[in-house]
Amino acid sequence: MAENTARSPGVTPDGLPPHLREAHDRLAFGAAEVLPANGLAERLLAADREGRPLRVKLGIDPSGASLTLGHAVVLRKLRQFQDLGHTAVLIVGGFTGRVGDPTGRTATRGALTAEQTTQNSKRYFEQVMRVLDPDRVEIRDNAEWLDPMTMAEIMSYAREVTVARLLERDDFAKRYREHLPISLTEFFYPLLQGIDSVAVRSDVEIGGTDQTFNNLMGRDLQRAHGQAAQAVLTVPLLVGTDGVEKMGKSLGNWIGIEESADEQFGKVMSIPDPVIGHYARLATDLLPAEVGTLEAAAEGGGPAANRAKRRVAAQVVTLYHGAEAARAAEHRFDTVHRQHEVPEDLPERGLPPGDPVHLPALLVELGFAKSSSAARRLVDDGAVKLDGERLPARGYDLDRDRLAGHVLAAGKRHLVRLTA
Repeated sequence: MAENTARSPGVTPDGLPPHLREAHDRLAFGAAEVLPANGLAERLLAADREGRPLRVKLGIDPSGASLTLGHAVVLRKLRQFQDLGHTAVLIVGGFTGRVGDPTGRTATRGALTAEQTTQNSKRYFEQVMRVLDPDRVEIRDNAEWLDPMTMAEIMSYAREVTVARLLERDDFAKRYREHLPISLTEFFYPLLQGIDSVAVRSDVEIGGTDQTFNNLMGRDLQRAHGQAAQAVLTVPLLVGTDGVEKMGKSLGNWIGIEESADEQFGKVMSIPDPVIGHYARLATDLLPAEVGTLEAAAEGGGPAANRAKRRVAAQVVTLYHGAEAARAAEHRFDTVHRQHEVPEDLPERGLPPGDPVHLPALLVELGFAKSSSAARRLVDDGAVKLDGERLPARGYDLDRDRLAGHVLAAGKRHLVRLTA
């Protein structure tokens, strides 16, 4: 079927009026890809001529509980659309969350229960609203249109998609070649996500680069149902604090958007110099010109790179806690790491019962390590200090009196005064 006449074929970013060109360039900055190349320009011009905001779709399937700076990359891009007057259409996967997104997986994935989906989505949106403007958000649950859909309606959409097209996805193709199972529900996931785009009449869909295939499915189904095809804007995946792997809790290289200002500042300061520009581009709202300056400073290393990293750390904390908290976090960071002093407002934690105290268990209880084995590695690597003095390797059991009233530190970010 023909596309809606609101589409403006042939429009390029260079051909946009100045106010739309400026908006386009800001929105495209930091994006991994805009599909098709002129798609965002076309949708901006069409919406401007119609005197309406763009409807910018982001799907979130409730499969977790805590958001990191990695999750926030796409949310910050969505906020940029909002700041330009457009509407964020958030799709909570009340239905698709029970199917499970197979993206990037090499085996079938278990589905969530309806109760788990409801609880997780509530937690997700509490955090999402720390980033987005609540006044420009439309929240929709795809169970609203997918639950009552008849088999005949589902088949009418399924006719638009071939198995050959689905096998273009790398993860499906890999599993097919290796004779690993692919359930029909997994094949249906991209189709259902495309139906969401038709249901909410989205103009733009944004997502991570791992969602490109699913997002393009929406374009196909919209065209088949007489709608203008949405533009697709993908954002890169944020590298974790190790500077190598994608940010993720399982790898321990994450920064949470609800973590304290001190934790956020310290974790950003721990990233390797080569990824300072990457964080400036994806985890802050700094303008392109300053991001370029910070990238150049990072490449030079030394004090200039450290100053650039401080700027990025302060901006991250400002986004989630405010400028005053960012200044205070930087001051406390300097107190501990430059002046080697103990902050006056150092948190206190009571020691567990028993004597001697098993240090690895204490580090896990304090949240300084994820597991006993990780805690032992910290001790053996010399990363655990008591009153500034490095504790000996394999010194896992300490007298209670030696710990009570003293300051325990693990690495550069964890510091606490122990009480009896």
